[in-house]
Amino acid sequence: MRPETFFGSNRGFTAPLAGGLSRCPGNRGWTAGIVLLALFLSFVAGCASRPASDGPGAGVPATLPPDPVPRQEPRSRYGNGPYYEVLGQRYEVMKTDSGYRERGVASWYGRKFHGKLTSSQETYDMYAMTAAHKTLPLPSYVKVTNLRNHKSVIVRVNDRGPFVSNRIIDLSYAAAERLDMIRDGTGLVEVTAIGYDELDSSEPARQVRLENPEEILSPDASIYVQVGAFGNAENARRRYSMLRDGGVGPAFVHEDAADPRALYRVRIGPIADVTQYDSIVAQLERLGISETHLVTE
Repeated sequence: MRPETFFGSNRGFTAPLAGGLSRCPGNRGWTAGIVLLALFLSFVAGCASRPASDGPGAGVPATLPPDPVPRQEPRSRYGNGPYYEVLGQRYEVMKTDSGYRERGVASWYGRKFHGKLTSSQETYDMYAMTAAHKTLPLPSYVKVTNLRNHKSVIVRVNDRGPFVSNRIIDLSYAAAERLDMIRDGTGLVEVTAIGYDELDSSEPARQVRLENPEEILSPDASIYVQVGAFGNAENARRRYSMLRDGGVGPAFVHEDAADPRALYRVRIGPIADVTQYDSIVAQLERLGISETHLVTE
């Protein structure tokens, strides 16, 4: 099966429709695969940041909605792949959300797309607790925790995006407001899938495999970028030297005393904000390091 390519949208895509055309939620029209350069530049600029002006303006609701109650739902007929392409990048839709847990940068989207169709062909409501994700099945339910202030929400993933480097989830205005992300536009978060034990079960159950199950988000915890965990101290020192010589820092080697085996974790930080995190990730990519993890301690 040929991967589908979608144009003119910074929100996502839908399944191909009759006549070989696709309906793109960003421009809400039928496209034949020809996009003007101006639209492309608008796409990139729109994904890069989310200004406060994309919020409700004077019409801020008096109350924000509560978390949705996760429930078992069939996979959407639209937006579920099995894979698709945006700007030449191929994305493979996950077969299940079971075990998904990731830390990274969240962004948000609001008035610009309010009332328009999502990738699952539902109407986007900026005041609902929803989100966009590049590869989770649609719909999915995830818990999103702001690593800076430890506020958490549950959102229903019903859209595709964000198609910007170093972003893992795009939240609705309401979800971002509850996480206190509106002013900054982005935030460092942890995203954890909420699944079901069995397909015929009516009770939701966390389907999570934690890399560090003992890790608990403390109000006083600092955030670091981890760029390697080694059983050999010399390998850790080599990675540290690579960072130091490349001007990436502040870096250090943390010996994990809690692990029964000797484990040396190479970390950078503490990280103050998304701007610093983006800068560090860009420096690491120039050094050929792409596997990183956000950790708290």
